[in-house]
Amino acid sequence: MARRDLTQGSISQHFIKLTLPMILGILGMVAFNLADTYYLGKLGTLEMAALTFTFPVVLLISSLNMGLGIGTSALISKVYGEKDYVQVKELSSYSLLLSFTFSLIACTIGLLTIEPVFELLGSDATVMPYIKEYMSIWYLGVPFVVIPMVGNSIIRSLGDTKIPSLIMLISALTNIILDPIFIFGFGPIPSLGVEGAAIATVFSRSITFLAAIYVLTIREKAISFKLIRLNKILYTWKKILYMALPNAIARMILPIGFGVITSLISVYGIDAIAGYGIATRIEYFALAITQALSSVIPVFVGQNFGAKAFDRIKSGIAITTRFMIYFNAFVYVMLFLFAPFMASIFTKNPLVQDTVVLYMRIVPIGYGLQGMILVMNGTLNALHRPVLAASLNLTQMLIIYVPLALVLSPIMGIKSIFGTLVFSYLIVAIIGQITVKKILKMQDVTL
Repeated sequence: MARRDLTQGSISQHFIKLTLPMILGILGMVAFNLADTYYLGKLGTLEMAALTFTFPVVLLISSLNMGLGIGTSALISKVYGEKDYVQVKELSSYSLLLSFTFSLIACTIGLLTIEPVFELLGSDATVMPYIKEYMSIWYLGVPFVVIPMVGNSIIRSLGDTKIPSLIMLISALTNIILDPIFIFGFGPIPSLGVEGAAIATVFSRSITFLAAIYVLTIREKAISFKLIRLNKILYTWKKILYMALPNAIARMILPIGFGVITSLISVYGIDAIAGYGIATRIEYFALAITQALSSVIPVFVGQNFGAKAFDRIKSGIAITTRFMIYFNAFVYVMLFLFAPFMASIFTKNPLVQDTVVLYMRIVPIGYGLQGMILVMNGTLNALHRPVLAASLNLTQMLIIYVPLALVLSPIMGIKSIFGTLVFSYLIVAIIGQITVKKILKMQDVTL
């Protein structure tokens, strides 16, 4: 076992030891997405635009699943902090059963709604065939996406970030190897184009599925289907969904916001859409360390919440918030300087490059603020305030970002779409800090 008790010892050391493996895992998943972007970019602008159109829908499924993972992690990390190991095993088992049920529903609905959904997102007849090729295969692999994400959340809630990171890294390397083989063809395998990218993705995700199940059942012994009772399924699912649903709903709505933004950008042409898709994938890489640290926060806060160690929670928040601001200031400078070079790696189209550079020189100003939001969001979830956590995301996207972009885009152009994103981060970072301080003060009073 590689479990870690985060209720004792140096806070900074815990963050370093937990975050470093997560960086590798997240970089692996960034490379996973960049591989698709890079190789499909070689095929042409239409294929790249098709992949960009799929992004809001893929994000929708992933976001719903992340909601399940967040809810499960919040519950398990707390009972682990309370040293209730029987409850850990029970919650783990029921959460995996719930994720399996969800994946079957998502797969069925997705396959039946490909064309109408992507027509709503603004795709036309030139792009739709490529979208159908990709999504008809991707939807079949939804169980391989959903179940490992929840499984890895369970493993992380026990204080182990090495194994989830290793699983993600192996999956990414597999995808990087298989992408060119299936997209361009190799030996007896024909060139499959966009369809090949989807096949490589599903096969790579299946590896994470098998690895996560093995670790949870054999190594950690955190899963036991003997504990599952029909009369307890609904009761336990209710506990999980109380934590998961607000985040799942918020993360489900967020892709709708991204879909609106994608539609706004599509007004400026296929080149702008392709550039936006490339820029957001570069962004995954730029935010890898921020995402890694933010994924550790809920585990740290959850375990200390179970142990009622609120002073440690406050210290942890202060350490991570300072890091988010200083480190992401450095990231912004690097992206500003090297944006043209990074754009040229993915495309030789100058119009596509212009959009990439514009995005990279505006949006990263807000990365530090985005990091703060992630810290506050993770903290609120771990403190079992899922509605407040979800409201931060919804406020940022639907109350501030999308309305401002809708109003300003026709007047000020594509720059305003990127600039209003930074403004939304600023407002919600302030709201998040105030909210967390109030919640922690209330907890101190009730002790």
